[in-house]
Formats: sequence, structure tokens, C-alpha cells
Amino acid sequence: MDFLKINGEHGEGGGQIIRSAITLSCITKQPIHLENIRKNRKNEGLKAQHLTAIQILQKISKADVIGAKIGSTELKFVPGNVENLELIEDVKTAGSISLILQVLIPVVSISQKKLSLIIKGGTDVLWSPSMDYTQYVLKEAYSRMGIEFSIEIIKRGYYPKGNGEVKLEVYPSKIKSLTLSKRETNNLKLKCTFSKISIDVIKEKIEMIKEKISKANFNVEIEIKEEEALDSGASLLIYSIDKNSIIGIDGLFDNKKQNFDLDFEKFNNSLGVDESLADMLVVPASLGINKTVFQVKEITEHLETNLFVTSKITGCKYGIGKTSEGFEVIIQGVSNSSIK
Repeated sequence: MDFLKINGEHGEGGGQIIRSAITLSCITKQPIHLENIRKNRKNEGLKAQHLTAIQILQKISKADVIGAKIGSTELKFVPGNVENLELIEDVKTAGSISLILQVLIPVVSISQKKLSLIIKGGTDVLWSPSMDYTQYVLKEAYSRMGIEFSIEIIKRGYYPKGNGEVKLEVYPSKIKSLTLSKRETNNLKLKCTFSKISIDVIKEKIEMIKEKISKANFNVEIEIKEEEALDSGASLLIYSIDKNSIIGIDGLFDNKKQNFDLDFEKFNNSLGVDESLADMLVVPASLGINKTVFQVKEITEHLETNLFVTSKITGCKYGIGKTSEGFEVIIQGVSNSSIK
């Protein structure tokens, strides 16, 4: 069998390579052989959320898989045909649900199938977009690209116990190109959910963030909501949407520091998209008919790695140009012929 070999150590060498590779393998029907998976990480190999994503894709696409176990640094993935399914899954840890959904949504939607999924795990955890980011920022961007999905957050799940629960519905799509150049609006939304933390502490910290927002000449609409979870925790999302930009930044409450881990300056300095969304646009953009163009403040190693791996699998072309304020990324999609 003709496997496309991918070195998991390339670039930032993290989980994004795994997610992009197995996503595109399913969509393009290209068998892949991943080596040196997460070799640059302290705990190398596949983690729980990677394994869950692989196992769900295996069910959805009737794939043959070798090496799908915790800690594995090598994986062979041979996809079959993607099918409509209704599934119930459990990560069994606080492993990130949102990172799993980053894999499932494009595969099902771009393959023009449907998925109904109830999944348990971590909804708001470190090193991962929050579920609110997925619901309000990613959903907006994907919708403009023709990818439609809906999310219902049934229960929040924080580290270490997780046990959050999310219902996902994914619908068939036809990929469209996208251009996001620069934010025009000064209207922001701030959403905060919390569990087992004093409301007074939450309000105090949000008031401090609100002051920063006001000093940067933004208007902000604030929503604070208490949602029961097994562990104490809180998640905060700030986002803005207009015709030429989709920008979000999220952060978790640090119980030791008693503060939100949030870098508002990153949001303030963003151009057309934030750095997290830039990563997430690469896979669908690579499969569109036309050029997708977006402006970012900086090119992260994460983004460079994702562009490289995606172009290797799909054959899409991409370019990065310096602008007066940051960088412009152009991705020329290939409109893959295996997608009917």
C-alpha cells in the first residue's frame, strides 16, 4: 500500500500534525504513516484526546488503523468511505473535546455526510480552545466557509476530572473561499462561565479586564453564567466579529493566582483573525476552489507546521507575505476530486 509518510517531529512537533493529517487522510482517501509523534514533547506519543479522535474517525470512515494506543509514536491510518453516524463517546479524562471536534467537523462536513455525537471529556482545559471559542468563533468562520455544525454544551468539564458533555451535529457542506483582512468593529462580547468559585471573585477579575478593554477604546457586552461542574473552574472568551474579521481570545481561571490567564494585548493587536483561528482555517482552505486570504499579526511555528503538513497531503499552494502591520497568508485550494 502506498502510504504518505509524515514526520511528527516537523516544526513545532505537536498534536496539530496528528489532527491535520488524519483529518485530511479521511477527506482525500490518502493512507498516511505518521512517525515520531509528539517526540518534541515531555510525554511523547498519542494522548487521550488524540486517541479518541482517531477512534471516532475509524468508526466514521471504516478505517484500518495500526498503532492507536496511548503513548504510541507511530500510526498507520488507512481510511475507507465516510458514513453518516450517530455516536456516543467518552474521552474518560479531561482531554479536550474541542480539539477532537476540530478533526471531526471538517471530515464529516466536507465529505458531505452527517454526524450526531454526544461526547464526554474536558470542555475548558489548558492548551486547547474553550468550547465557547469553538461555539462562537470557529463556528462563525466555518459557517462562512460553508461548513455548518451546531453545539450544545450540556455540562462543563474542567481539569482534572473532566466529565463535561457536549452534543454535536454536523451537516454536509460545499467549501467556499474566505477573505479576512482587518477588524473594523470596536464592539466586543465577553462570555464567562464558572463553577465552584465565588461570584464576587469572578466579577472583580472581569471588572479589571473591562477596564483594559475600555482603555483600548472598545465597547463590551458582558455575560457571566454559573454552570455546575465536577471541578472548580472558570473560562472566559472575548471575541469580535465583522465582515472583514473574526477574532477571539480565551483564557482559564488560574486557581493558584486567582486570576484569568488571558493576554488581552494579543486580541487588541490582531488583524483579520487571531492566531488560533489561523491554524483552524488551513485544512478547509486547502480544499476550496479559490484562494483563502487572511491577515495575522505574526506567523507562529504552529501555523507554519500546519501549512507544511496540509500542503504535503493535499498539494495545495500557499504563500506568506509581509505587510506593514503583520503578515498575509494566501492558500490556493485544490478542490479535491475525491469529494463528491
